[in-house]
Amino acid sequence: MVPQKSKLLLLSIGCQLGKIGVFPTDMEGGHSSELAEKPMTTISRHCFGDDSEESPFSISIIENMKEDYGLFVWPCSIVLAEYVWQQRLRFSGASVIELGAGTSLPGLVAAKVGANVTLTDASDRTEVLDNMKKVCDLNKLKCNVMGLTWGVWDASIFSLHPKVILGADVLYDTTAFDDLFATVTFLLQNSPGSVFITTYHNRSGHHLISFLMAKWGLKCLKLLDVFSFMPSDKASGLSGNIQLTEIVLNNVQP
Repeated sequence: MVPQKSKLLLLSIGCQLGKIGVFPTDMEGGHSSELAEKPMTTISRHCFGDDSEESPFSISIIENMKEDYGLFVWPCSIVLAEYVWQQRLRFSGASVIELGAGTSLPGLVAAKVGANVTLTDASDRTEVLDNMKKVCDLNKLKCNVMGLTWGVWDASIFSLHPKVILGADVLYDTTAFDDLFATVTFLLQNSPGSVFITTYHNRSGHHLISFLMAKWGLKCLKLLDVFSFMPSDKASGLSGNIQLTEIVLNNVQP
């Protein structure tokens, strides 16, 4: 028998939602029997700005289609990353933390435009945290990567003083809402004048977010439908009712 060997099959390269896919196949062109056991890794390339704008760039993200939702670029992440790009002067030089960062696209864009960025995800999600470090290296960006579990008060969280807290699609698991908002509220209190910017699928109406803000002494400064600021070429690839909101402590003046 001829031993089966694997080779790399380079799929497609594209901008914004284009992906470079790397999949194991056997030499005869069929899929390897080991395919189901191997990670299906892709690299997606996301572009910001164009030739008419100052310093356009792209960010490459390593995704794993066989892992959980933490290693996939979801639409809310694309939307928040675009917002960071459009608000780049605001982010330049700022201290930024991304909560539940996963593939970290918004945080990486913030780093690219000059922010001092800390990327976080749950402390027990070692694969996700390791992937963050690889993506930082891939894009030649220096970001601090740390485990931060919502609602857990270990020593590391007390050293964080962000000007901006980012969270893309972190409002998906209702059982985690209180832990998330407890963490956000602590960080806002620990950093006077800071803001939490989050994008989310409006599955049950903004009233749920309003309830949580009232419970934790927070208020909404800005609420945007994504189609009000997303470029048409990017908006056309999105699905669902996605909104962006900026949240601050209730005692902060607009």
